[in-house]
Amino acid sequence: LPAVEDRIITLVAATTENPSFSIITPLLSRSLVVRLEPLSREHAQIIIQRALSSDLGLSGEFVIDSEASEELINLAHGDARRLLTYLEAAAGAHESGRITRKSVAASADRALVDFNIDLHYDIISAFIKSVRGSDVDAAVHYLLRAIAGGEDLRFLARRLVILASEDIGMADSQALVIATAAAEAVALVGAPEGHYALVHATVYCALAPKSNALARAMAKAQGDIAAGDIGEVPKNLRDGNSPFGQSGIYRYPHDYPEGVVSAQYLPDPLVGRRYYEPSDHGAESRISTALGKIREILEGK
Repeated sequence: LPAVEDRIITLVAATTENPSFSIITPLLSRSLVVRLEPLSREHAQIIIQRALSSDLGLSGEFVIDSEASEELINLAHGDARRLLTYLEAAAGAHESGRITRKSVAASADRALVDFNIDLHYDIISAFIKSVRGSDVDAAVHYLLRAIAGGEDLRFLARRLVILASEDIGMADSQALVIATAAAEAVALVGAPEGHYALVHATVYCALAPKSNALARAMAKAQGDIAAGDIGEVPKNLRDGNSPFGQSGIYRYPHDYPEGVVSAQYLPDPLVGRRYYEPSDHGAESRISTALGKIREILEGK
């Protein structure tokens, strides 16, 4: 790290992992992170032609049919390494000097699925919407279809983790626990055993009661903040160690019988503002009653 800071070393690095998790924070804060997007079909085609002609590749010993080229691009899904791996395997499976769609199919180590970029987004969209819509059978179908098409298992796991809070939330908080556990299982065991964990989380989330109350609360709060509708932190919540004596009297909730005490927590302009409004689904139906009681105490009613 000191060598990077002093510019003794110019670090240029690449990772297939999320740098937020795979790189230590001090180094990450001193780095410019550039995200590489999946290759376009046009760029993938250029890579195929270069690999066919280059002395470092197939040295002009093979030609490729247009259908085979398109199939390789579908299989690679924007990943140049995967593209070259399948191209080399297809060339090794054919001795005639011509790579055909049949030779690509023979060399692929998984089911051939038409997974072009448009269909990719359609399948992922269908997967998430099926889980959100509680159609467990459709959800499992689209999950396995995405996996068969070469989708990154970690990406699918992340989508489930997001959905567990965005579309289920407090209606069944266990959904987030299971989705997160599935993501950890995928990272631990990989494919194909990690498929079980993804199916497990998919079925659980599809059958769980749904609520977007957390998403609505977040959107409302973000809207106020973006509009500058914030106000000052109430004095009773300010740091009591301030040398300028600007803090007020803080009433410690644990000193009161119900663990809640009448006090102002929101800034003055937002007093009485409601962000979180629970639904009547799942556990939120019980939360609603408790929340109403808490708000009455906070407001001194």
